[in-house]
Amino acid sequence: MYNELSRTITHKDSLITPVHTAVTGRARYKVYGLYGNKALKKYLESQLSQHRAIERVQANSDTGNILVFYHPNWSQSAIAGLIQQIVSSYSMDVSYTVPAQVVDLEREVEVGESTKVLITTAVGAVGVLAVCTLLVYARGLDERVLLTIQKLHSPLLDTVMVGVTLFGEGVTLLLVSGLYRHWLLRHNRRRDANTLMVAAFGGIGLNCLLKLLFARSRPLLWDRIVEVSHHSFPSGHSMVSMIVYGYIGYTLAKQYPQYRNQISALAVAFIMTIGFSRLYLGVHWLTDVTAGYAAGLVWLTACILFNVKSTPVESSIQTNYSVPVLAGQFQN
Repeated sequence: MYNELSRTITHKDSLITPVHTAVTGRARYKVYGLYGNKALKKYLESQLSQHRAIERVQANSDTGNILVFYHPNWSQSAIAGLIQQIVSSYSMDVSYTVPAQVVDLEREVEVGESTKVLITTAVGAVGVLAVCTLLVYARGLDERVLLTIQKLHSPLLDTVMVGVTLFGEGVTLLLVSGLYRHWLLRHNRRRDANTLMVAAFGGIGLNCLLKLLFARSRPLLWDRIVEVSHHSFPSGHSMVSMIVYGYIGYTLAKQYPQYRNQISALAVAFIMTIGFSRLYLGVHWLTDVTAGYAAGLVWLTACILFNVKSTPVESSIQTNYSVPVLAGQFQN
């Protein structure tokens, strides 16, 4: 039976894709059809929890992933084969019913809670950035900050900062967005992919409008080593980097929730580094950067909320299933 299960996941029509299998006794798989499907989530958890090899299981219909803790004597291929057989039997069993109303209600509760957390966090962060921007501007600290950063200049750091700032260029951001959109589409996340492009193009357009509206001149405190054009406020690199890399971090954290903290920290550090590079190069005031972050975060939050609110509940997918006893059915 082990060989049969192993062959199951190597078939061209496999419903299971390994995501993280580096740790013995624990594995995460991408399950085709699980994304947005509450009924299949319940089905998988019910079936797997009854199997003697499974110690704990957690399916996530928001990401399409399933995390399985299993007995170390079992192989990851055998576990994947077991999941494959359960998913394959999903549409054939009809003796147990999960009402569509329950699925809808649970979805609404989850969306409401996640939306509340997102709004609270975003409002707090935007508020802090706005206050910092106003204080720095009111106290005339922009020039002092840049002159302090100028003391850090060195040939090596100049080269590093020029390289870092390239990741905030419009062309680079659109290229990264396009490549990541392709990756999302390959993982059947069309809504996330489309939202990313709306966020990127919308953010660039919004930044251009704000620059025209404020028409603030760029600093000229020393000879620049990069060419810049257009107005200064708010920083386009800071604003659109917040949007694009922030959205990428958000979707990756959904895809790999076990690494949520690490992904969030890396995204924040990368976005802040891009903003700092603009100050180091002397092409933006500090208030340009902080205002760019604030405006970008507002637009990013709006795009994420639209994505969450417009994600449909897959209530049209079959919600009937039976729960056969699996204990002893498979042998290692």
